[in-house]
Amino acid sequence: MTSLAERLREGPAYLDYNATTPVDPEVAEAMLPYLTAHFGNPSSGHPYGRLAAAAVATARDQVAGLIGAGPADIVFTGSGSEANTLALRGTLLPALRQGRDHLVTQTTEHPSVLETCRALERLHGVRVTRLPVDRHGRVGPEDLRAAVTDRTALVSVQHANGETGTLQPVAELAAIAHQAGALLHTDASQTIGRIPVDVTALGADLLTVTGHKCYGPKGAAALYAPERLALEPLLCGGGQESHRRAGTENVPALVGLGAAAVKAAGLLGTEPARLAALRDALHDGLARAFPGRITLNGHPEHRLPNTLNLSIAGVIAADVLAAAPGLAASTASACHSGGHRPSDVLLAMGIGKQQALAAFRLTLGRWSGTADTGRAVQALTKAVPRTGD
Repeated sequence: MTSLAERLREGPAYLDYNATTPVDPEVAEAMLPYLTAHFGNPSSGHPYGRLAAAAVATARDQVAGLIGAGPADIVFTGSGSEANTLALRGTLLPALRQGRDHLVTQTTEHPSVLETCRALERLHGVRVTRLPVDRHGRVGPEDLRAAVTDRTALVSVQHANGETGTLQPVAELAAIAHQAGALLHTDASQTIGRIPVDVTALGADLLTVTGHKCYGPKGAAALYAPERLALEPLLCGGGQESHRRAGTENVPALVGLGAAAVKAAGLLGTEPARLAALRDALHDGLARAFPGRITLNGHPEHRLPNTLNLSIAGVIAADVLAAAPGLAASTASACHSGGHRPSDVLLAMGIGKQQALAAFRLTLGRWSGTADTGRAVQALTKAVPRTGD
């Protein structure tokens, strides 16, 4: 059987790790028994159920350990979007009964946060403040300080942006939120396993973890939410997840999430530096291939070690990638009705339309190496029209 590493070598150069990561073979191996022999329902009292329940408890310990939390503070969900929605809706609905009807977020958040904010406005009369970002995509702490009031229930600012890799000053923002008596939620889906993440150091009251961003399976995620917080559940039914998220647990996926957390923790001492060096070499290679045409989008220092978002002047990135079958990467634009729309994230940073349409998101991961970056440079060099053509 062909290994994952072999498949990645044989296929297009995969530089889209921020979209999803492959399931680590060790994670898949840990999951397999729970897809076959260990099939019990964790709520059942017989040996099959008890074995499944023990596996879920172990996974809870493993995820908690990765972020410096206690296992009782981990709520398993089916996706990062669900965890984000639970954090926002679950916090705001109880807060409304106490007169706190204000939520603060920022313009470059993940759609699951922005759309939940819109739903809370529409359905529950919640007041939402959307903070601007600077040219690097960072929220200004003074903007948050000016926005919070004694009616603010929650501040939700992602730890890192998935397009640009820009890191937010979450600890500073959390301190401001707490001074106003508000909670802080951060979506750490893009930072888990890529840089150290500790809920205490960040000052986060709620934090989102997503399995398929850290070499675990899709369909498994978690929300860090201390037991002391009163959360309104999204799903009602049985008493699973301490009555915070009903539904029979997806045991194989949760086992995989736990195994991925353990593997990620073991690599944090070396992997960030390796990826940062690879990212910078890729940037240098593209700058040499396209002299005078490369512009970095995002913060040059406060960013993820694996993420490179840059524009190549004079191109439409989506068209270039369509002409580069040897490269699996993303643009920072979305296609609509036969045309191209610039990334809302880049526009919110004050980047012009043409530069935004020329933006590529190149993201590295556990199986990336110099061969992949070399193939990426070669593929783009072939696909990008020469100046004057």
